[in-house]
Amino acid sequence: MDPWSDGRSFLPGPFLLVLQYTASFAFFEAIWDAGITHCFVNLGSDHPSILEAMVKGQKERKGNFPRMITCPNEMVALSMADGYARLTSKPQCVIVHVDVGTQGLGAAVHNASCGRAPVLIFAGLSPYTCNGEYRGSRTEYIHWIQDVPDQKQIVSQYCRYSGEFKGGRNVKQIVGRALQFATSAPAGPAYLIGAREVMEEEIEPYELEQAHWGAVGKAALTQEAVQEISEALVGAKEPLLITGYCGRNHDAVAHLVKLADTVKGLRVLDTGGSDMCFPRNHRASLGLRYGVHDRITTADVILVADCDVPWIPTQCKPQPGTRIFHIDSDPLKQQMPVFYIPAEARYKVDACTAFSQLHTYISQTKLLTEKLSAYQSRWDALEKEHSESISTFRSLAARPPSDDSSYNISYLISRIRALVPPDTIFAIEAVTLTAFVHDQLCPSLPGTWLNCGGGGLGWSTGAALGIKLAAGPQRFVCQIVGDGTFLFSVPGSACWIAQKYNLPVLTIVLNNKGWNAPRRSLLLVHPEGEGSK
Repeated sequence: MDPWSDGRSFLPGPFLLVLQYTASFAFFEAIWDAGITHCFVNLGSDHPSILEAMVKGQKERKGNFPRMITCPNEMVALSMADGYARLTSKPQCVIVHVDVGTQGLGAAVHNASCGRAPVLIFAGLSPYTCNGEYRGSRTEYIHWIQDVPDQKQIVSQYCRYSGEFKGGRNVKQIVGRALQFATSAPAGPAYLIGAREVMEEEIEPYELEQAHWGAVGKAALTQEAVQEISEALVGAKEPLLITGYCGRNHDAVAHLVKLADTVKGLRVLDTGGSDMCFPRNHRASLGLRYGVHDRITTADVILVADCDVPWIPTQCKPQPGTRIFHIDSDPLKQQMPVFYIPAEARYKVDACTAFSQLHTYISQTKLLTEKLSAYQSRWDALEKEHSESISTFRSLAARPPSDDSSYNISYLISRIRALVPPDTIFAIEAVTLTAFVHDQLCPSLPGTWLNCGGGGLGWSTGAALGIKLAAGPQRFVCQIVGDGTFLFSVPGSACWIAQKYNLPVLTIVLNNKGWNAPRRSLLLVHPEGEGSK
């Protein structure tokens, strides 16, 4: 029989024919059917069947197949997928090479986990056979060197799910389960592995009913909780809402604005800065401050909503007797060994849904609306307070003297804000300068401010490329990053990707004259120490 007659192709090694429908091809079908449009890839010797499936899919599926983005560095690859997923709330895929490629993801796994980015990571395994027992058996020296006892353990503590393809016939079900975990609140990375033999396995084509593999539905407050929180907010003398990432859902911003408009006198503070959660141009906005603000110490009712660090107790904390309620997709912070706030009630709910419930209940409850009618003076006071704070920020951005060759961060960012389009998407990783950047950019449109949700420096360069890829050529993307952080981001790899895939991004590198973050940490703990002198 002519080996070319059925359209199959040759590969070197003990097995000549690559069969038509393999577990690898089923994998790509599964992620495409689940809504993944891009794979950010860094391939290796564990991926022959993956490469064959890529070529087959691109030829046969005619656009109904994930687009492959080659990434010379794994951290950049995952940061791109993170940025894309963060902007769109749609999961994306990263493919890396066995244990070493998994380790190459580095701090990006931490960032995707803490930043709640729905991403699917797939890595191959070294072949588990040595003598040609199966197609995909070991053919190279490195297959022995990269055979490790438990590859999943490298990243599993950061993942919502980690699993292994142990056979080809249920590849799609395992992908579906991994993505259910990755996309259910709190979203985050899922990690899958598969040996060469498994991914080479020929199987019968099949499909899943995607309606059966969706994320867990969003939860709402109980009616009793809606009533209790509403009455507390309306009855408070100085109510405060603290958030950190509720703006990931762009619809949540409008409902939070409605709640602030309804409860006149409610102030909103962002202590996470990972998303644009509340418009900075709204009179109720206190802007972004990392866990330290005078209003935290004076509020008598605080609603914490989707926030990891509402305050830092050694620096700032609520006064005794403050009533505190906590609503969050993850109120127990299950991946933080130490976390607690003195909340009298906490609820695992969707913040957008909860905001809608609260402002609707308050608006429709006569007793509460009658109380609110007397709060016009508080509403006017917020406008005065907000105008004064904006004026202060503008004064900080005053043009430096003509004989001064340097200029401060406030002036620089104010000029950038004035020059770029109003709907510019900012990818921010300014670390200790973030609050100054936020004050001058004054972000007010949902989805236009994205900051790294974690602490792994080097996120923004790759993330900005992923954001640009998702936003398209019509949207302007600007990255603002500290100089030390920029060096962590593998800029050479990122620039190669930007050039190859035509992803223009304006990058502003801030020079803070040293490693400002560790210097600040030293001053906080040892203000009079030898290192601080």
